[in-house]
Amino acid sequence: MSSKQGGKAKPLKQPKAEKKEYDETDLVNIQKKKDEEKALKELRAKASQKGTFGGSGLKKSGKK
Repeated sequence: MSSKQGGKAKPLKQPKAEKKEYDETDLVNIQKKKDEEKALKELRAKASQKGTFGGSGLKKSGKK
């Protein structure tokens, strides 16, 4: 298959996804998930400000 066009072929365009219709329980679950993600993000930000957790980690003795 030798084509006269060089270079990389463009990928085919995907059809746009149709908007899904959600009922009330789906909307409640989606909102709950967003709230949990937001809380986790805040906790991560707060934890990163404090630095390393537990100091120098596990201390090993020189004995075997």
